[in-house]
Amino acid sequence: MSSSRSSSVSSASGESTSSKTAQDETIASDLVVTKYKMASEITQRVLREVIDRCVPGASIKDTCIYGDKRLDEETLRVFKKDKEVKKGIAFPTCLSINNYICHFSPLVSDPDMILKDDDVVKIDLGCHIDGYVAVVAHTLVVGATREKKVTGRRADCILAAYYAAEAALRLIKPTEHNTAVTEVIDRIASAYHCKPVEGMISYQMSRGIIDGEKKIYQNPSEMQRRDIEKQEFGLHEVYAVDVLVSSGEGKPRETDIRTTVYKKKDFIYQLRMKSSRVFLSEVEKRFTLMPFTLRHFEDEKRARMGVIECAKHDLVEPYPVYQEKDGEFVAEFKFTLLLMPSGQMKITGLPIDLDLYESEYKITDSDIKQLLTSSTQKKKKNKKKKKGTTGQGASALDNVEAVEDDGDEDFEDEPDNKTKSKSAKSKKTNKKA
Repeated sequence: MSSSRSSSVSSASGESTSSKTAQDETIASDLVVTKYKMASEITQRVLREVIDRCVPGASIKDTCIYGDKRLDEETLRVFKKDKEVKKGIAFPTCLSINNYICHFSPLVSDPDMILKDDDVVKIDLGCHIDGYVAVVAHTLVVGATREKKVTGRRADCILAAYYAAEAALRLIKPTEHNTAVTEVIDRIASAYHCKPVEGMISYQMSRGIIDGEKKIYQNPSEMQRRDIEKQEFGLHEVYAVDVLVSSGEGKPRETDIRTTVYKKKDFIYQLRMKSSRVFLSEVEKRFTLMPFTLRHFEDEKRARMGVIECAKHDLVEPYPVYQEKDGEFVAEFKFTLLLMPSGQMKITGLPIDLDLYESEYKITDSDIKQLLTSSTQKKKKNKKKKKGTTGQGASALDNVEAVEDDGDEDFEDEPDNKTKSKSAKSKKTNKKA
């Protein structure tokens, strides 16, 4: 009897300790939130620097190399004394232009692309501190200014993706479901006569994991529709919300461009080739389960050889370069979202200067307009309501990362005044399948 009781107590104690450890790794812990914010500050800083380099004549290859170099430099500056804290790139810098959808990050030995005026550029990157990831994606048009506005299908897909991301931000909260987000993205894309890129997924994230259990599908494929589960968002969860919208059919096609971005899978297999084993060992040591590019390896040729056997035996997951039809454009906005007791906390993602864009289409759906002008913060219950205060948290009207309602019935493309100063630099420049 005593033996049984002792075992039971021990088991209960073990479960309690395990539960506490699990909670300590979520954003219920102030320290974890701090690490997410540190990662987000670095990600945001590097994104702005990469945006500044997106000018006519710029090399995409050099810009990707620069972005990764800066992510490495900035993450090395934090937790210098604590050698146990791992940090670094959580998603390598990718620049995908025009009809290229995602994951273009050329190797030193690969052909380069040069940016030119009117190119639609999607920048994707991220870093982590102690496994807590902050990722971001942003779209700009090279050479756009308020005097030289972005029009036509470029403007349509960018505005659709931007507003869809803002709507998703407001829908992803405890008790809401992933299917509601899928639906609103589709409705906003349709308002601009565009299509969400088929099969793209936004994932829940946790420590060391960028593609967690809960998923938000956009424009799910037939195969995905059979597997979709209705999932409820919960308090203290973290999401990488990724919205991609196409001016075309939204059907991604693999290109013949070499895949350079991979992610190690949590899977074991005894590789035959020494070069493959050395490659995989370095991946485990440097990147754990985070995406990386073959450009990060000193001997690029050996890395290209080593990854072949690893991919063949499903030890690494490739991130191919996808494209839409020629002549179409794709826009992407991605942000990292923390679901806190006070409301949604968006820690990455930059606003756009809506004065740069002109579309013949508008959002006229009253429900969507109301959603876009709603607050992401919970109302505070004040015992004594002071004169002139509402007790409500920041709304989209005073959030620099959100959409401003200027009172126009047709929800025009007016910029948030607070974004103008932050977007001034953008005058020159402006997944995962």
